[in-house]
Amino acid sequence: MTRSAAAVAGCIVLASALTACGPGRTPRQQPAASGTPSASASASSAPNDVFAGAVVGIDPGHNGGNAGAPEVINEPVWNGRSKSPCNTTGTATADGYPETDFTWAVATKLAADLRESGAKVVMTRDSNDGVGPCIDERAKIINDAKADVAIDIHADGAAETERGYSLLIPVPSGTNDEIVQPSRRYAELLRTEMRRTGMPLASYLGEGGFVERDDLAGLNLTTVPQVLLETGNMRNAEDARLLKSDRFQERTAAAIKRAMAAYLRSR
Repeated sequence: MTRSAAAVAGCIVLASALTACGPGRTPRQQPAASGTPSASASASSAPNDVFAGAVVGIDPGHNGGNAGAPEVINEPVWNGRSKSPCNTTGTATADGYPETDFTWAVATKLAADLRESGAKVVMTRDSNDGVGPCIDERAKIINDAKADVAIDIHADGAAETERGYSLLIPVPSGTNDEIVQPSRRYAELLRTEMRRTGMPLASYLGEGGFVERDDLAGLNLTTVPQVLLETGNMRNAEDARLLKSDRFQERTAAAIKRAMAAYLRSR
């Protein structure tokens, strides 16, 4: 996503892709639509039966083997508007903790909790040591599953002075038109629930933590309500301490689940 030159230096790939750690076109920064149900009022005590029969898509950003396969991840694919690299390696903390490990940790915790609650979970990758899949294939996996709701899990690689989480939301692409507004309602619920994790809302990106993006395959190609969560800035020392914490990862997975539950009840 858009950031300063110092921020781009924090990203450990040369090409942009689905994730926020890659530079993209300057986003239109607008708050999501208002008037959604309160997540905190209902999600924290949500009965598990809200997930019974539901299909949930989880896209853990990047993959642990991407760095060793530049010939694969740099191959251009269609992102819904133009061509982008198949995938990227992601960013990392100053001491080397990779974004792939963080996204995988949160994704697996979330998946286990959702399955326990009766949901069918569809993951875009099944390990943290593979390559890809490409960003267009990830969208297809979730679309083909006809997910009721989906989440892209990422962490940013911005300037080390910047902090906080943000939510990337779709703009109409032709393919995703019917889910743009539902995705914005879902994003509002997720913003509310993420406040309870201890991570502050980002002030350096978007308005009120929301950033419209028209250059990301996961948002352009989706046919299901979907949000890309930039959970924090891996280049910031305070954020990095949280992102590496098992407790924070569990809190993040719980926040995503509560937001999903609130969204599913609100439909």
